[in-house]
Amino acid sequence: MTDYPPEPWHLAGQAHLSVWLLPVARLPKLPEGAEPLVAGGHAPVCTAWFDYRAPGQLTYHELLCATAIRGGLAASITDIWVDSASSRAGGRELWGIPKDLATLDFTGDRTFTAAAATAGGWIATAAFTRRAGLPAALPTRFEIAQALGGRLKRSPVSSRAKLHAAAADWSINPSGPLGFLAGRRPIVSAQLRDFKLVFGAEPTPSRRSE
Repeated sequence: MTDYPPEPWHLAGQAHLSVWLLPVARLPKLPEGAEPLVAGGHAPVCTAWFDYRAPGQLTYHELLCATAIRGGLAASITDIWVDSASSRAGGRELWGIPKDLATLDFTGDRTFTAAAATAGGWIATAAFTRRAGLPAALPTRFEIAQALGGRLKRSPVSSRAKLHAAAADWSINPSGPLGFLAGRRPIVSAQLRDFKLVFGAEPTPSRRSE
């Protein structure tokens, strides 16, 4: 099945993420027109595991890697895998997100483990242990910038989640697509509990002719 909802997508679930600092020379390639957010010769890169659940419009697993870019609170997704053909098709066709299919295995909650692999080999594994968190859900707004139709498309994202600190232990295949992170450690990790997320823009009302 490759049918998918029109944008915006209303999604919900649990997420575990880590932020890394990479030298500019080691950054993955960004779309034309996207400039990395650089300080001291390094740029922040985020890797995240998403477990999309009901009552969201789609249910699937995801591993992504995104680089922070200039122009407000924004990032560009350079590598991403899902275990849903519908999510893959919608991500590519609506927003230019380069989703590929993979096998993703998630277990646990307070202690969360995840693994991603394709027919070509394993991509990454990770183990997260949840720490202290905030009692209330926090709102966030940002943009995702991707190449679509020969231009840079910036799509709005809004979310609300309970933020928890986390300890994370990543293992990344040095010969795999995330090999630029192999041997490095994230500077901070977190769990986003019970998130609600809206990805994409509301359709523009069409004008009726007089």
